[in-house]
Amino acid sequence: MHVLSRLSRLARHLDLARRRAFSKAELETWEFDVLAALRRAGSPYELTAGKLMNELLVSSGTMTNRVDRLEQKGLVCRRACETDRRVVNVALTELGIRRVEKAMGELLQFEQTALSPLTEAQRRELANLLRPLLANFEK
Repeated sequence: MHVLSRLSRLARHLDLARRRAFSKAELETWEFDVLAALRRAGSPYELTAGKLMNELLVSSGTMTNRVDRLEQKGLVCRRACETDRRVVNVALTELGIRRVEKAMGELLQFEQTALSPLTEAQRRELANLLRPLLANFEK
């Protein structure tokens, strides 16, 4: 019981820190999730809406709504797929790249501070211990 209680408390702290980091980049959590998925795709920072749905585990209606809202803010744009006219790609704009990179930088700073009480070996051990727990929930 004490392990899961500590993990739960830690999760709340991490969620608050993430929100603060995203706020500094003028992003909501869901906005960061979409922009970060596109950023992880690599240059030209573009994915199909279907791949985004699968990566973010959301419905097509939710994905459409999110892309619409991000497009209105100038953070993403839609592009026709060159090889299949039925497919629409979602791409980061320059503003989207700047915002997601700012948020990632804020998160990296927080991570370094949060993990500073641990040695590098302890960080690796913690990551290794958490991996099977996370996998058990995500199967």
